[in-house]
Amino acid sequence: MRVYENLAAVVGGTPLIRLNAVTAGIAAPVFAKLEYVNPGGSVKDRIALAMIDAAEATGQLRPGGTIVEPTSGNTGVGLAIVAAARGYRCVFTMPDKISEEKQAVLRAYGAEVLVCPTAVAPDDPRSYYSVARRVVAETPGAWSPDQYSNPHNPAAHHASTGPEIWADTDGCVTHFVAGIGTGGTISGTGRYLKEVSGRRVQVVGADPEGSVYSGGSGRPYLVEGVGEDIWPTTYDKAVVDRVEAVSDRDSFLMTRELARREGMLVGGSCGLAVVAALRVARELDADGCVVVLLPDSGRGYLSKIFNDEWMYDYGFLDRPSDEPTVAEVLARKAADATSPPDLVHVHPDETVGAAISYLREYNVSQMPVVRQEPPLRSAEVAGAVIELELLGAVFADRAAVDAPVAAYMSPPLPTVGAGEPLSVLVAALGAAPAVLVLEDGNPVGILTRSDLLSFLATP
Repeated sequence: MRVYENLAAVVGGTPLIRLNAVTAGIAAPVFAKLEYVNPGGSVKDRIALAMIDAAEATGQLRPGGTIVEPTSGNTGVGLAIVAAARGYRCVFTMPDKISEEKQAVLRAYGAEVLVCPTAVAPDDPRSYYSVARRVVAETPGAWSPDQYSNPHNPAAHHASTGPEIWADTDGCVTHFVAGIGTGGTISGTGRYLKEVSGRRVQVVGADPEGSVYSGGSGRPYLVEGVGEDIWPTTYDKAVVDRVEAVSDRDSFLMTRELARREGMLVGGSCGLAVVAALRVARELDADGCVVVLLPDSGRGYLSKIFNDEWMYDYGFLDRPSDEPTVAEVLARKAADATSPPDLVHVHPDETVGAAISYLREYNVSQMPVVRQEPPLRSAEVAGAVIELELLGAVFADRAAVDAPVAAYMSPPLPTVGAGEPLSVLVAALGAAPAVLVLEDGNPVGILTRSDLLSFLATP
């Protein structure tokens, strides 16, 4: 009989599938390594098994123990699968940008999930890294795999992923492309391929715009499971020959293309990796051979990337319509010399008095509270200040003028995508006095009822 004792026995051995439709006009073949066929649905099954095996062998993880890990979801699933079979409790922390589907999957395996804010510094006590460390310190028998520093992370890929790619391409692979998250996949796989090829294989990292690997500061981005705002010790820069920065928009549109044209329902980080792989492949002739690793399935992103409404709301898609768009209203406003700047804003640590002075100076009644200077990322919007609400606060307590804005800010303004038709803007402004306009997932301006009336009244 061809049977297996448990799920751990079928981790790895994932197939290479040639990309055909999205590679039109490219001479070099591009092969996708489909990691979503692992039992937990992602490449992270490999490291989860390796890290738990090692912890058991060294006595760090004992029967009845608790596994605690900060994760974007996939590592948690891999850990939860092994934990369920071996009787461990799991507690996972994750940033709030992670899809609800991923949270639900972890809970389905019996894990406790703690959701933490995305747009805070790694050392902030609210960050998902810090919360995980606190849970470990407070929980008897707790063990954290710490995939960001655990040497068994890259070692798992050196032992399995790399050899599989080399064998399945008969040693013909010339370029290996993968997203960079903890750095374990690209470092371990890349190191093996360089060793076995005499350093002939080129290793290319795919990274979200804003992440530190491609020169960013770690500012928030929307694609999940890749990029970082820290430098993990599991990432070996010496292995990676170049890093390609890819926008959220390009990542998400390619992800949808892979489903519709290649039949591959994969996650956003897979679209990011394929964009980078196609850039590399266009530089090669038919003798090249590009392997791109696709880390996970798209089933955890149905409410986001594969949801047209979500894509419209964030300005990644233009809704089919004959109406004028939100972008046209914003452009008309920007062309009016008497209009305020596109993004009048205030920071959380500025005073209420400063916020009031900005409202008066620019003759506006509301503005976003943001953590950075424009150009902004959507996760950097902390809230809003509303003229009427500030009036009430200061009337009740004159000392509020000297208090930080964070103490008196309201929830963020509602958002609309730049490509949305006018009817969507009308509906949004029927419920709120102003909206924040998003383009490619990033705030680009504010529109009020007055702005809409001016647009409609101008021939």
